Amino acid sequence: MNDSMKITECPKCGTKELGVGRHSGYGVMYPRGKMSIGSDIEYIICTECGYIIEGYVKKPGKFKDTLF
Repeated sequence: MNDSMKITECPKCGTKELGVGRHSGYGVMYPRGKMSIGSDIEYIICTECGYIIEGYVKKPGKFKDTLF
């Protein structure tokens, strides 16, 4: 997550009650065109309405030099 874009409230319902969740196991993101274990995905989630505000991979370096 890019700390320069600190999220402080839900854009859908306006609450400031946010949490972090993780997608892992079969929900891992894999780099296209590379043999790799991949990276877990984490999300910033509104704990009031459930809106997923932002998602990102924990290990972005695994995606360098992938086909685009």
